[in-house]
Amino acid sequence: MEKFMSLRLFRSTARVSAMTGLSRITGLGRDIAFAQLLGGGMFADAFFVAFRIPNFFRRIFAEGAFSSAFVPVYSEFETEGGDLRAKIFLELILGRLSLILLIVTVAGVLGAPILVNILAPGFQNDPYKFQTTVTALRYTFPYLFFISLVAMAGGILNTRDRFSIPAITPALLNVCLVLSIIFFVPIFENPTIALSIGVLIAGFIQLGFQLPFLRMEGRLPLPRIRANLEKDKVAQEGAKKVWNLMLPALFGVSVAQLNVLINTILASFLVTGSVSWLYYSDRLMEFPLGVFGVALATVTLPALASHHNKQASREFSETLDWSLRLACFIAIPASVGLGILAQPLIMVFFQYGEFNALDTTMAARSLVAFSYGLFAFILIKVLAPGFFAIKDTKTPVKAGVIAVVVNIVFSLALIQPLQHVGLALSTSIAGYANAILLFFWLRKRAIYVPMRGWLTYLCRIMLAVLVMGFILEYFGNHLTNWNELNMLWRVVSIIQWITIGTAIYLLMLYFTGVRFWELMRKPAGY
Repeated sequence: MEKFMSLRLFRSTARVSAMTGLSRITGLGRDIAFAQLLGGGMFADAFFVAFRIPNFFRRIFAEGAFSSAFVPVYSEFETEGGDLRAKIFLELILGRLSLILLIVTVAGVLGAPILVNILAPGFQNDPYKFQTTVTALRYTFPYLFFISLVAMAGGILNTRDRFSIPAITPALLNVCLVLSIIFFVPIFENPTIALSIGVLIAGFIQLGFQLPFLRMEGRLPLPRIRANLEKDKVAQEGAKKVWNLMLPALFGVSVAQLNVLINTILASFLVTGSVSWLYYSDRLMEFPLGVFGVALATVTLPALASHHNKQASREFSETLDWSLRLACFIAIPASVGLGILAQPLIMVFFQYGEFNALDTTMAARSLVAFSYGLFAFILIKVLAPGFFAIKDTKTPVKAGVIAVVVNIVFSLALIQPLQHVGLALSTSIAGYANAILLFFWLRKRAIYVPMRGWLTYLCRIMLAVLVMGFILEYFGNHLTNWNELNMLWRVVSIIQWITIGTAIYLLMLYFTGVRFWELMRKPAGY
């Protein structure tokens, strides 16, 4: 890969990471407010289930199956089709996607009791908790309609190298929910309902935020269902290609999201608070995953699709190699640091108001289990676009199916001895199964050919991580009494240890010969 290409990708990734990081920070602020208001009790469990269900469908229609099918085909139109064909293509996609979303949204609102029965069957033991969840779901489910269109708009902007706008858009949800806590919760007797209304408002605002940027790019389509003119034929074929690619991807992403839903279903049978403990620990795990993993995937997919459309197989493999190197550079130390500092992180961010010391201990245990899988989750974000870019949505399905089977087997085996921690651990194990299969199949089909120097590179990273981990564990955990610190000193201490850990890691890499700027130029040996 040429140096300017690596530098461009690095800068794009850095911009997306910065914007995503800002969004995740506002998300942490939102979750801190949740913890203080709801703690780990009944209202928290009800809201998190009501919010998780539309999020499940969002990831299927929007961020998962649709995006993986839409971006490569749209990239082809941008490269070869011309403005008119690209415009007609977008209009057809928007019209048909909107119709599907409308049908699903209406069905979800009407069938809310059925969905809660299926996805949180343990709630039936508490009629008030069950009814609260159903009512909340009827407010949150229409969020699916808006956020899926937001994802389409984001795909258009990403393909045109406008990465920052889609990356910052999720922050609007967090802002709306914090404002809901301030303005709606005092009005409503039930805080779960107040927050659910905030979710619906956020979807409308997020979509409205992106529309002016689409207009600036000349890519603000008007929906149409059918293409009648002969000149629309190419766009019509492109739209059909998206739906044909989306069907296997839909199944694949559904399979992947089943891991989350399986955890929710099983956790609903455990003690009250289990759903919430998994939610809070998952949110902290999602921070590095979103900032780095999603950012890499967002930037890598359009670049890989462009290389594939130009039949540039060497550049395709080099781009994937670069992404994997950067993923390892970030994900391995992040996994170790997250696991070691799990207890103080939960304490710093969430132990306020209704969220007590027991909640902290329980959430920290599941965070440790999730941290084991963070490396795998980030690798999946990088490896899967290698298939999506070549319009192969079936292979990730195979990996996803096997991963779900692994998750179910380990969940059933571990839930009894480890309770909610076993569910988190099974998710991590399934993540490694998924990542290993994706890597193996990329290599087997010669889609990805690793460059030289990987063994040395990984050994240097592992050595640096071992030193960092030892210092964080011994000094950060054993010699720091987090329980005796007040809120201010907890925040200061966690920032201090994260900074120290990062500095030690980078210094050790420097001493072993790894240079950060090497990730911005062509690796030797190609």
